[in-house]
Amino acid sequence: MRYYMLNKPSGVVTAVSDKDSATVMDSFPPEIRSGLHPIGRLDRDTEGLLIITDDGDLTFRLTRPEFGIEKRYFFRAFGEISDADVEKLKKGGLLYGNGEAARPAFIENIVLSTVENDFEHIPAGARAHCMKNPQGKTFSAVIKVTEGKRHEVKLLLKSIDCKIFYLQRISMGKFVLDPVLKPGMFREFTPEEIKIAEEYRKIFIDLRR
Repeated sequence: MRYYMLNKPSGVVTAVSDKDSATVMDSFPPEIRSGLHPIGRLDRDTEGLLIITDDGDLTFRLTRPEFGIEKRYFFRAFGEISDADVEKLKKGGLLYGNGEAARPAFIENIVLSTVENDFEHIPAGARAHCMKNPQGKTFSAVIKVTEGKRHEVKLLLKSIDCKIFYLQRISMGKFVLDPVLKPGMFREFTPEEIKIAEEYRKIFIDLRR
């Protein structure tokens, strides 16, 4: 089995191949990427931890919601967040706009800020418009979820009237993004990470029930 940790850059799609766009696999030289696939999906504009492997068993266990693997994301968002909002997310509910039920999500490490202070993190195309209100409220935080629904984190924040403008996955289960890896960089798993992968491969849940 082969395992790599990639810090996914913004602007590429999470796919093995795409006829119209660059993919996460373009970070790997051809002699390495054959037979590999990404575990799960990150949106085009999302950065962070992505595991690239040929291990189907590990992929199954990390992505199926029945296994409840926790994913942690660091984000920056426009808007304000209250204690009531944090409690609302803890209870779970419906994702904004599509009616799907979401499991409880947990917010921590909240840091309040402003558009002016977050200027360098705002997408370049939106900066001029945002700076019309430089004291507009922003904040950063970490959110923990145990599902992988499409656009889940963005829709959860939208449900409390906040809009994410920067999103980075920092962990997936016991796998944590290596801070040495800059966006687009990858490395092989360490021996400790291979042991973690072996532990996950041993988890069994009877999905027939």
